[in-house]
Amino acid sequence: MPTNFSIIIPARYNSSRLPGKPLLLIKDKPLIQHIFETASSTQAEKILIATDNSEIIDTVTSFGGTAILTSSEHQSGTDRIAEVVEKLNINDEEIIINLQGDEFDLPAQLINKLASNLSKNTNFDVATLCVRIQSMNEYTNPNVVKVIFDAKNSAIYFSRSPIPSDRSGKLPEEAYKHIGLYAYRAGYLKKFTQLKKCKLEKVEQLEQLRILYNGGKIHLDVVANNKAIGIDTSEDLNAARLQVKNK
Repeated sequence: MPTNFSIIIPARYNSSRLPGKPLLLIKDKPLIQHIFETASSTQAEKILIATDNSEIIDTVTSFGGTAILTSSEHQSGTDRIAEVVEKLNINDEEIIINLQGDEFDLPAQLINKLASNLSKNTNFDVATLCVRIQSMNEYTNPNVVKVIFDAKNSAIYFSRSPIPSDRSGKLPEEAYKHIGLYAYRAGYLKKFTQLKKCKLEKVEQLEQLRILYNGGKIHLDVVANNKAIGIDTSEDLNAARLQVKNK
């Protein structure tokens, strides 16, 4: 039986490295439309786009999506999603997928799988995904977030540094790259955004560390591959355009 879940896509206009990112075109469609189409290919009951910009709302409306205007003061996409959860009075037990508005070409089946994982693992607060790192370049790149987890697939730590570290200098078999896709229960999402930033989060600039620091449990599932491109820079945008062109 399919898991009931909703997808909320946070889409902030003023990205410091790529201003107006949700509206930038990839093969004649704005990035936000590509993300919406990915969401539409899943088993989600509802798909909402949370944004701080009226032009994004107009664009979403033009391709048949539903957008909700949120505060421009939010520090993260998670805070933006939590505002929507509060505004719509979403039931605390409902599973919410945070599909980032810049995660291009993410396979829809990964989203379905993630929702199912959280539904089945009732003792976890959050679920997310990772993939094995294949190169030293990824392993040492601070823009690639690494994660380690225990025998029960419970996250131990996330870092921009190479973890675990092999003293011989080799790429460890246990090196995994975090995929920035999350499933939360709505009640925990509201609780999480009320917690203060912890010191580890401030150092690493990774908000998921706030969950671990405060005793929350994050379920990790390893996927075989993921060809999605997280679009943060003009180089990422060009890579996405090239990926579409070569399909």
